[in-house]
Amino acid sequence: MATQVKEKASASQFEIDTQDHHLKGKVRTIKTLDNVRTGLTILALIMGISILGVSADTLQVYNATSVPPGYEQLLPLWPQNFNLRPTVALVVGAAFVVVANAVSVLCSRIVIVRNRSMIHTSQSLAVPFVGLVAALIAMIFFYAVNASDSEDTLLSWTCRWKTLSMVQNPHFGTLCKESWAGLYLTILLIPVEVAVLAVAAYQAKLEKYASAYTYARDTPSPSTRVGSVREEGA
Repeated sequence: MATQVKEKASASQFEIDTQDHHLKGKVRTIKTLDNVRTGLTILALIMGISILGVSADTLQVYNATSVPPGYEQLLPLWPQNFNLRPTVALVVGAAFVVVANAVSVLCSRIVIVRNRSMIHTSQSLAVPFVGLVAALIAMIFFYAVNASDSEDTLLSWTCRWKTLSMVQNPHFGTLCKESWAGLYLTILLIPVEVAVLAVAAYQAKLEKYASAYTYARDTPSPSTRVGSVREEGA
């Protein structure tokens, strides 16, 4: 019996007595939190795609306009001592964010996953944690490398020459804006992932309480059992 109740931890799976207003209120709260978590996850997914798009574009333009080996006689548009790692860090971090949040959105729409509390809770907590760690590492690495005065990065070089008018790639002004956009979106992504993690943790707590309350209510036992469970979740 306990196993069956645990498998029904999703907000849509609790069997609610129409007279049990206490449980109905908890389930309504769980459903609201689930909608908020899903909405924030979709927002994080969109932000991750945007970061990946602008950062990957700057790398693509650099690769297309840099002087290949063996053609050093051509006038280079980029310095020899050039560090691409900050932009690569944004691309890699954004890729983790996109994959993790895309999996979370898909899992929230798959009934068999939602009905299994262990899987549902694990992925809802793991996804924002992965996204938060990826965003933090990318941001810290970006700032740490860009603080160096010994070598240029895509951000420092393109923003230094952003006023230079060019009729074809690389458009330094555009690349400078894209570099800043990727960084700012990464910074904004951090509180979004923190919010998703907080909502998911509170939702998991309420789902655990609702499962215990439903089990105590449906199991033949002294009436004090439901009362004690209700006091814990009040």
